[in-house]
Amino acid sequence: MDISHTIINLIIFVLAIYVGYHVVWTVTPALHTPLMAVTNAISAIVIVGAMLAAGLTEGWTGQIAGTVAVALAAVNVFGGFLVTQRMLEMFKKKEPKAGKAAPASTAGEQA
Repeated sequence: MDISHTIINLIIFVLAIYVGYHVVWTVTPALHTPLMAVTNAISAIVIVGAMLAAGLTEGWTGQIAGTVAVALAAVNVFGGFLVTQRMLEMFKKKEPKAGKAAPASTAGEQA
């Protein structure tokens, strides 16, 4: 019995979605930033592969699909960097505003 390559690829795709979903939802919040950095690196590799696919195909369909893949992977990379930057800014200490003075200590005045 010979199974089509399309069916095998579809099964791998569905399994990757299932495993990816469970891996991402079980990550602790402290590890989200490193995970995003790795995801951005993988998406950068996808851009290179999509560029090769777009450039090496001979039909219009393959070139258009490769160009769309490059655009979507680029959006994913830049969006990932923006999200990572926002997450890192959440951990920075906020500076006190210059207009507000620190409250004076009243412990010594009540003697």
